[in-house]
Amino acid sequence: MQYMTPAEAVRLVRSGDTIVAQGSTSVPNVLFRALTERAAELRDVKIIVGFGVCPEDAPYAKPEYIDSFRALSIFVPNYLRRAMKEGVADTIPCFLGEVPFLFRSGQVPVDVAFLNVSEPDENGYCSYGISADIAFSAVECARVVIAQVNKYMPRTFGDPVIHVSKISAMCRGDEPLMEVPTPVPNEIETKIGRYIAEQIPDGATLQIGVGGIPNAVINALSGHKHLGLHTEAITDGVLPLIERGIIDNSQKALYPGKSVGSLILGSRHLYDHVDGNPDFVIRDVAWTNDPQNIRQNPRAMAINSAVEVDLTGQICADSIGETVISGVGGQHDFMYGAALSEGGKCFIALPSTTAKGQSKIVSHLQPGAGVVTTRFQAQYIATEYGIVYLRNLPLAERAKALISIAHPSVREDLEREAVRRFGAGFLRLH
Repeated sequence: MQYMTPAEAVRLVRSGDTIVAQGSTSVPNVLFRALTERAAELRDVKIIVGFGVCPEDAPYAKPEYIDSFRALSIFVPNYLRRAMKEGVADTIPCFLGEVPFLFRSGQVPVDVAFLNVSEPDENGYCSYGISADIAFSAVECARVVIAQVNKYMPRTFGDPVIHVSKISAMCRGDEPLMEVPTPVPNEIETKIGRYIAEQIPDGATLQIGVGGIPNAVINALSGHKHLGLHTEAITDGVLPLIERGIIDNSQKALYPGKSVGSLILGSRHLYDHVDGNPDFVIRDVAWTNDPQNIRQNPRAMAINSAVEVDLTGQICADSIGETVISGVGGQHDFMYGAALSEGGKCFIALPSTTAKGQSKIVSHLQPGAGVVTTRFQAQYIATEYGIVYLRNLPLAERAKALISIAHPSVREDLEREAVRRFGAGFLRLH
């Protein structure tokens, strides 16, 4: 395979094509910039991306290119949020674990896959490195595969490898991978983390999200034993537990002894740690997020966050009112899978208030807010004021439980609303 320039490589894209691009912190920016240079000669090219982090906005997602490119996401990345506000990007609501099926079934046709891969090894194989997620299935379905070959991309074990003979065009793109700092939990997040950690038994298999609260949970697990990792995103936070043998994956049914994920998100230290490390396995998101796979690990623990929770247990995690800020992602996949697991538990963790002091435990979700996890699936909800278990509780009892972990300043108002909604059923609980 001969290397081309980025401009030459993206000449394979035609008007009307649908491109699916790799994500996480390995977004193929070199290819995106070259593609944007072709805006004047292209029309109606759809660009579908998943979760991703970039230091700059997507170059193609600008009002002046609206006839050339249609920016779409299945989980709004930081580099498309401005375009979403401007109305030049849109999002496709879907469970992340089902996205590969949409590609493979032809419901979402894929013409071109954009990759950011490692240099070929002695046998001609490149690794997708830190991001298999939706890229693996996109490559399987694409007519054309265009790869940005990056000397900074680590080599990982599992699904994400491709032989150069399967790549339509290759160009050099030696750009350091985006690094995401590990959030340091604040006092509120630390309290929440402790409440959740108390509910997690030894030998549990963890799915942990990204952010301060997940790291607080990790910090609070330092006294546990024989934990496992089967998650969507592997972050820096788990490394201390792995290095100390707390996460040893010894009790897992699937891939015992291995930490499993679909993408890796964090620092250069993390990327170097997984480089060529057989203790980490990266799989297609259709596999990692399949509830029937998740449930096979005993004591599966799904730990996720939310924007707000209403008094019946409806969980909004993807929007602030009508403004979509992320996506369904894998929250539903893991909440469902963990609920089916023997001894499994599902947690939603959130501070009781926003940074502006608005309650996150609310009588009703904001108008336009999306329900990512239904009231039927809600189990444990935790704030800094405690943790409550909602499963199988009637609506009035759910309201009482949630009010008990709301910020004290709003509890009276929430009680009045609960009386209005549930009447004698709520009053009887006092």
